[in-house]
Amino acid sequence: MNETLKVLETRRSCRNFKPDMVKDEELKAIIKAGTYAATGMGKQSPIIIAVTDKALRDEISAENRKIGGWDEGFDPLYGAPVILIVLADKEVPTHVYDGSLVMGNLMNAAESLGVASIWIHRAKEEFDSDFGKNILKKLGVEGDYEGIGHCAIGYAAEPAKDPVPRKADYVYYI
Repeated sequence: MNETLKVLETRRSCRNFKPDMVKDEELKAIIKAGTYAATGMGKQSPIIIAVTDKALRDEISAENRKIGGWDEGFDPLYGAPVILIVLADKEVPTHVYDGSLVMGNLMNAAESLGVASIWIHRAKEEFDSDFGKNILKKLGVEGDYEGIGHCAIGYAAEPAKDPVPRKADYVYYI
């Protein structure tokens, strides 16, 4: 089977990561793949914030947990040591789709390198709040950005589960 198709068929969300940091070469390759996602009219509306600092990663996890309504101690990032946060410029009409394609590229690139991933939601709420706006301000990011998602990445602590069978009415041919 073609390697690209194999990655697309075998990638699964990881909910149990080892604490080991992703190798720098792999991290850079994953991020680069994200920057090559298709975007509406080639406008490249998304940005990626690569969080490898454990203290900030833990703050983001705590904020995400509060938004999600979980109890203290739950880590909605499942222990992933790296968080790639995708945001996109609200001024571009296709920004949500653009950012979603970046997320897909990040997850598939990670899988191709043996790095596990999961899409974590609530980035919109985080970056609509003072918490997220302060992160952007510290980075010098100007503009009106919407949080699209967190791509949590790291090495899986256990093997991925088998995929569930595809539903019978997934595709219709004309």
